[in-house]
Amino acid sequence: MKVRFGVALGGSTEPGGLAETIDTLESAGVDSLWFPELVYSPAVDPTVGMAFAIARTSRLKVGTSVAILPGRHPVLVAKQLASLSALAPKRILPVFGLRAALPAERRLFPAPEGRRAELFDESLSLLRAALSGADVSFHGSHFDLDFRLDAGPVAPLDVWLGGSAPAALRRVGRFGDGWLGSFLTPAEAGRARDTITAAAAEAGRAIEPDHFGITVLFAEGGVPPSVSDLIRRQRPDCDPGDLIADGWPALHRLLDGYLDAGLTKFVISTVGSVPTRHFIDNFVTELLPRQN
Repeated sequence: MKVRFGVALGGSTEPGGLAETIDTLESAGVDSLWFPELVYSPAVDPTVGMAFAIARTSRLKVGTSVAILPGRHPVLVAKQLASLSALAPKRILPVFGLRAALPAERRLFPAPEGRRAELFDESLSLLRAALSGADVSFHGSHFDLDFRLDAGPVAPLDVWLGGSAPAALRRVGRFGDGWLGSFLTPAEAGRARDTITAAAAEAGRAIEPDHFGITVLFAEGGVPPSVSDLIRRQRPDCDPGDLIADGWPALHRLLDGYLDAGLTKFVISTVGSVPTRHFIDNFVTELLPRQN
């Protein structure tokens, strides 16, 4: 199974230094760059960031970590993805989630009260139908339309999903081509993988064995207190040290655990004040030899 490592720079994917970062990743041979959905921050919009990145590169893959689908019209999302995929075949890695991570941003992605999960499921079905390139006649509770989305020749596009709640993992099995988790220990991630695999089998589907990944928080020179507080809010039942790597030896230990649990795709999200170029240089030295 292919082991791959990508980079997520969080709020550091702001416009000022993005071109230099993209050029550095491309020249260094890094597999992928991931754009978070952070509306109220300097970070560029994920779709805009992906378009900018593929225009400057010929090899670097780009993804969303993660974009919110419920609250967006899935046909318009499909058109954006199909256009990007036509421009950069096999380099677009969309990952979608249920709701914004930041409470202040959740109202930006409206859904009927108490029906967000239902809307997500239907949106995924419509998104997949739109990406098929065939005539679509879709009649659901939230969307009712007949159309054909023609974006020219488009390579097959995998749609991955995030989430860690039991319902979210079952959704991955029913609708996703892969899974990108977060805020899970290796043991928890392994159990999540098993849940997804079982849900896919129950739905008469199969997810490729190397389409299971996780975002790993990484700090160099100490974990910022704000990040420790965030982890404690997200996972009050866990020691932050079980979810964030403080330095490269700790990251390698975490990665070993995830690999043993059956995960092979990793998005390394750097936090703290270490300069981006310094992080990328060490990323190349430490992690590219672990790819296969």
